[in-house]
Amino acid sequence: MSTEFRDYLRSRQALVDAYLDTEFRENNGCPASLAEAMRYSLLAGGKRLRPILVLMANEAAGGNDEFALPAAAAMEMIHTYSLIHDDLPAMDDDDLRRGRPTCHKAFGEALAILAGDGLLTRAFEVLAEKYPPATAAACCRELARGAGAAGMVGGQVEDLACEKQGGSLDVLRNVHAKKTGALFGACLRLGILTAQGEQTGGPDAGLIECLDHYGRCFGLIFQITDDLIDVESSAEKTGKRTQKDAARGKLTYPGFLGLEESRRQAQQLADDAEQRLRPLGPSAQRLAALLNYTLTRDR
Repeated sequence: MSTEFRDYLRSRQALVDAYLDTEFRENNGCPASLAEAMRYSLLAGGKRLRPILVLMANEAAGGNDEFALPAAAAMEMIHTYSLIHDDLPAMDDDDLRRGRPTCHKAFGEALAILAGDGLLTRAFEVLAEKYPPATAAACCRELARGAGAAGMVGGQVEDLACEKQGGSLDVLRNVHAKKTGALFGACLRLGILTAQGEQTGGPDAGLIECLDHYGRCFGLIFQITDDLIDVESSAEKTGKRTQKDAARGKLTYPGFLGLEESRRQAQQLADDAEQRLRPLGPSAQRLAALLNYTLTRDR
């Protein structure tokens, strides 16, 4: 990863962090204990990959960071809510997230569930408050599709079922197309909508098709590398418990394909996604660079 791209990621992380901190500085009628639990998880750091994807897609569509930031923040709220709920004993039962105790370990299960609920609903409130009606409605639709029963939530249900019933490589791909990929796709669409949602005729259909394909590839790349990290990395490096998937009976790419073939398929997906970006020219350079970053990440 080049120094320029590393600096870009850090600057966008800082931008998102500052915006989230401002959004959650006032309780605005929220009980203090709930506000504390929401801030605890939301402001715990992390890669901010999903909001950065919103910003990158917005850039590729000719927009600007300032107008895309509320959508980026909403996406991080959705992601954090999903992590809080995934970590619960009834789900993945994790006690470490981003290098510190998970929300339910710090605040108890009941408050953790409600903190996740609060972040989920706040995400849609932000979109409704910050954008013109047509753009807000379109963004809410895409976010609901990506995060809802046919997207991330549905993928989580199927993932839990696979722990008991097993499955094939095709089943695994389908699970992660929903559990991981659908939300990445929503990130890209929110970026386009915040750049082009109000223009005559709506967003460019060719751009949507290109970034939808990128999003499908990127989601699989991310999940393959996530599976590799769980096998090969450590809690000290990742900030969360590792080597747990096999113990829980989860379907994983290394489990089906082995480590080297998993890496080969991730590289093949990255090459495919990069080729589809080429017609967009310089505006998509950072999306292309993100593919290599994801292939080589270790946390």
